[in-house]
Amino acid sequence: MNWLSDFRGPRVAGGRAARLVLGAAAVSATVLGVAGVGNAAADTVIDTIAVGDSPNGVAVSPFGSRAYVVNRGDNSVSVISRFTNTVGDTIAVGDFPVGVAVSPSGSRVYVTNQVDGTVSVISTFTNTVIDVVTVGIGPSGVAASPDGSRVYVTNSGDDTVSVIDTVTNTEVDAVTVGDAPNVLAVSPDGSRVYASNAFDGTVSVIETVGNTVIDTVTVGAGAFGVAVTPDGSRVYVTNAFDDTVSVIATATNMVVDTVTVGDLPQGVTVAPEGFRVYVANGIDETVSVVETSGNTVVETIPVGSDAFGVAASPDGSRVYVTNRSDDTVSVIAVHKCLGSLCIDTGSLVGGGSLVGARSLGSGSLASGGSLAGVTSTGSSTS
Repeated sequence: MNWLSDFRGPRVAGGRAARLVLGAAAVSATVLGVAGVGNAAADTVIDTIAVGDSPNGVAVSPFGSRAYVVNRGDNSVSVISRFTNTVGDTIAVGDFPVGVAVSPSGSRVYVTNQVDGTVSVISTFTNTVIDVVTVGIGPSGVAASPDGSRVYVTNSGDDTVSVIDTVTNTEVDAVTVGDAPNVLAVSPDGSRVYASNAFDGTVSVIETVGNTVIDTVTVGAGAFGVAVTPDGSRVYVTNAFDDTVSVIATATNMVVDTVTVGDLPQGVTVAPEGFRVYVANGIDETVSVVETSGNTVVETIPVGSDAFGVAASPDGSRVYVTNRSDDTVSVIAVHKCLGSLCIDTGSLVGGGSLVGARSLGSGSLASGGSLAGVTSTGSSTS
C-alpha cells in the first residue's frame, strides 16, 4: 500500500491541491470510571469484527450499547452491538464518508461525506438517514457540542469549520482556520473547539460564543487527531509525520509535552476517567497507551492493518479501533487493577479477568439502544 497517497486521500473540488482527508471519530464519553480502582493495565484485543470496506471513523453511543463505524470504501455505516460484537445494521450514506459523531442524547449520528461536501444525519431509532446538510469542501472531522445544539465540521478543502444548528440541520456559520483542517474536538463545557490543521502543523482554538479563532497553537508535522481530557485541562494532538503526540495546556494554549508513539499516529481518544490516552498507529498496526499522569507510553497493543480511528466506550471498559486495510474493528478490553485485585469492567460478552489475579466482573446492563432527549454529562470528542 502506498500509505502516503492513501493518507492524503482524494482530490477535492475547486481546483485546490490534494488535501489531507483524515476524518476521525468524535466520541461523546460520560465520565463514569470505577471508584477506588487504579489505572488500566494489560489491555488486550478480545474480538475482531468484520465491517464494511475501508472503515475510517468510529464513535460510541453515550450509553455504550452501540458503536458506529463509517466505511469510506462502500459509502456505509456499520452499527455494532456492544453486547454481541456483531454488526446489527448497515446504513447507506453519502460519497466517501470519513468522520462520525453521536449526539449527546444518542438520538442522532452525524457522518461527513467528503466527496459530496455534505453531512448525513441518521436517526438511531430507525437507523436511516433523515436529513442531509450541505457544508464546505471536503468535510472530514465532526464533533457535537455537549448540549447537542451544535455540530462542528472541518472542511479540509476550503480551510473552514462549519457550524451546524441541529434543530434546523443547516449551516449557520463558517469559521476560517488553518491549512487543511482535519479533526476537531469540543471542550467538555462547550466553550472551545480545537481543530487540527495538517499542512500548518497547528491547532486552531475557536471560541464558540462568537465562532471566532482566538488562538493558534503550533504542534508537530501533519497534525491530525484531537482529543480533550474530561476535565478540559489538556488537549492531545497526534502528529502523523513526526510520530508524536503534542500535549496542550488549555489554560495557556501552549504545548507542555511531546510524547513519542508509533509510526503514523492517527486517531486518538482519552479514556473517560482521564488516566489513559489511546493512539492508533497506522504503519505499526498498534495502539499506543499513554498514561496522562506522566505522559509516557505504558503499553503497546497490536491491532489490525492500517489502524486509524479509535474511540472509547463511556464506561471506559472498551476501546474500538478501525483497521482500514483489514476491513475490521479491533475490540480492546480495558482491565483496571489495584494491587492484586483486578476488575474487568466489560460487558457480559467478551469479558475476562487477568490470569493469576482475583477478579470481579462488574458487567454492564444490556440495553437495546439510546433514549431521545437524554443528555450525557462530561462529554468530549476525538
